[in-house]
Amino acid sequence: MTSPNDPPGLPAPRLETPVSPLLLYGAVDSGHSYKVRLLLLLTRTPHRYQRIALDVPRADRPAAFVAASRYGEVPVLVEGDVAWCQSDAILLHLALRTGAFGGLPGEHGAIVQWLFWEANRIGFSVPNLRFARRWAPQPAQVMAYLRDRAEADLQTLDATLARNEFLVPSGPTVADLACSAYLFWLDQAGFAPTAYQEVARWLNALRALPGWTHPDEAL
Repeated sequence: MTSPNDPPGLPAPRLETPVSPLLLYGAVDSGHSYKVRLLLLLTRTPHRYQRIALDVPRADRPAAFVAASRYGEVPVLVEGDVAWCQSDAILLHLALRTGAFGGLPGEHGAIVQWLFWEANRIGFSVPNLRFARRWAPQPAQVMAYLRDRAEADLQTLDATLARNEFLVPSGPTVADLACSAYLFWLDQAGFAPTAYQEVARWLNALRALPGWTHPDEAL
């Protein structure tokens, strides 16, 4: 059986034991896990959440997770006998499933572009800078490179948010959830929470959404 929402190309792996209603595998300190968990919480979508310890070798992680995680990473969303991988793909799927945070039809292209930008830019620079500062110090040149990239990405967001309350005109969407995920730990990346005024305003607007939960609690 094939879901009409399955992406083209490589099919989502089918699991032997269906899980109902939804099971999300995630990890502490993972902004990519957080963005998916937050969407489930904001939409009050029934689900179970299971933490995966990323300091455990992949082969020693729970067998059900290993079977579901095509790339050996979190997050993974198990829906019946289908496993969804990659956080932004999961967000798009859940936006369709719930009918929420998907924007207006004419905004779909902009949302997808923000998701691709997030994966290559703010979802790379800030978490890697945070990781290096907290857990794995790097040579000065590497730290400078990561900080420069993070500053450039925060400036891009700040300039965009000076024109719109959220990333697209209709209101908060999965684009906002994706691009903001690691920014609730911005101080851990070495930035003052108010260093970028429009970003700070935007994060406060997201905090005000009914059901919003800080990543330290959500994960």
